[in-house]
Amino acid sequence: MSTPGGPRPRVEARTEVCVGAGQCVLAAPGVFDQDEEDGLVRLLDARPEAALLPSVREARHRCPSGAITLHDGTAH
Repeated sequence: MSTPGGPRPRVEARTEVCVGAGQCVLAAPGVFDQDEEDGLVRLLDARPEAALLPSVREARHRCPSGAITLHDGTAH
């Protein structure tokens, strides 16, 4: 986890492996959305506030295709 005042963790959402299940949007709607045409993940905030990190971790856990990565310095 970043230190206070340090860089925020970075979220990566890979559309090339996304299957459009929408679990990320349900878990973290402030960070993820779905494309209206193909239903694939859209990343709204690549560096979310610390308060959103638990929901980002939940989204990563729920994603059936493993399309979400959280680069926060902790083990996945």
